[in-house]
Amino acid sequence: MKIELSDVGQVIQLATAPVFLLAGVSILLIVLTNRLGRIIDQMRSLEDRVAKCVDAACLAELRNLHRRSNLINIAIAASTLCGLLVCVVIAMLFLGDASDLPLDHYIAVCFIGAMLALTASFVYLMREVYLSYRLMRAQQLEAMAMCAGRSGTSVS
Repeated sequence: MKIELSDVGQVIQLATAPVFLLAGVSILLIVLTNRLGRIIDQMRSLEDRVAKCVDAACLAELRNLHRRSNLINIAIAASTLCGLLVCVVIAMLFLGDASDLPLDHYIAVCFIGAMLALTASFVYLMREVYLSYRLMRAQQLEAMAMCAGRSGTSVS
């Protein structure tokens, strides 16, 4: 088991793409945790309002925020799994080269798993963004209807 410098160089070249993927996953995790933080902040302010006076609209909004936080939590878990699998791929690339173990199939399976986890993360992020938009649009239409009701005109 003699490790040649040229072999290590080739493995580093092979590991470059997964490392860039890992950087992208890290940025995605930052985005997801920021969205979760905003949802938690909104939930806390609504919980304070509900503690003072039970309001059906506040309770409905809390339920919607809870659904959104569940979607983001699933996306965070999938992104974390993706990052973990990419790290395993990088480790197996070096381990396979250093020990001459035939890890090709394991590397492929881990990389496919990482891509599936990343896809799931993006799907759940997209679902949360869609739900957020739909709820925001419903609130806007409700506010416009209330304003129109006060002024005596209709909203189209």
